[in-house]
Amino acid sequence: MTANNFTGQVAIVTGAGQGIGFEIAKQISLQGAAVLINDVDPQLAANAAETINRLGGNCIDLAGDAADIDFIQQMVDTAVQQFGKLTIAIANAGITLFGSFLDYPEPSLQSVMNLNLQGSFFLAQRTARQIIKQKSGGSILFMSSVTGHQAHQDLAAYGMTKAGLEMLAKSLVVELSPYHITVNTVAPGATLTERTMEDTGYQDTWSRITPMGRPGTVQDVANAVLFLVSPQATQITGQNIIVDGGWSAVSTSPY
Repeated sequence: MTANNFTGQVAIVTGAGQGIGFEIAKQISLQGAAVLINDVDPQLAANAAETINRLGGNCIDLAGDAADIDFIQQMVDTAVQQFGKLTIAIANAGITLFGSFLDYPEPSLQSVMNLNLQGSFFLAQRTARQIIKQKSGGSILFMSSVTGHQAHQDLAAYGMTKAGLEMLAKSLVVELSPYHITVNTVAPGATLTERTMEDTGYQDTWSRITPMGRPGTVQDVANAVLFLVSPQATQITGQNIIVDGGWSAVSTSPY
């Protein structure tokens, strides 16, 4: 991908205060896009935007709940007010709540469904409406997971939502392709982030069972995301890229 590939583009990236979302926002901004960073944590959002701007990007932050439909509309409106348009939305915000299926509580299920599915669905809807109004074309990307393809212990609810996002992307091909809007998903496997590194055995375990010999990095995932929302991928829609170092080809259990 060439430098400044996203010059003139405007993106929203949710759940971008740290981890994969932050890396996506940083990379796309440093390649020319204006970016609205969202995170539920105001300090994380502000720090992320400050860091990107210090590196030479063009970024604003807006803290809030990416599952809330009114707030989703506020993000779209703010991006348009600040940058003049909106062409890319990356629904990265998500929540993982582990639990046995037989004992899984209703509040946990609602939380996972609301953010992972409802938030992504309505970010796509409100972004698509704006892009259609602009007649500009654009890209929408959902963050899936290998758990949408392979069973993981205590992640039935989470995996269900991630598989649902991949079906949503396929379904939106029918409705959004006439407006030149691509919709794709990226499914990370084991990835080193601030959260996963809190598990002292995480890196060693996933290095041992991943065919490529290491867990992924946030840069690995961001590379796939940026390709799918770039001008080089305008004929790719309704697709999913798994970024897992080959783990899902062999599915060695981490337990």
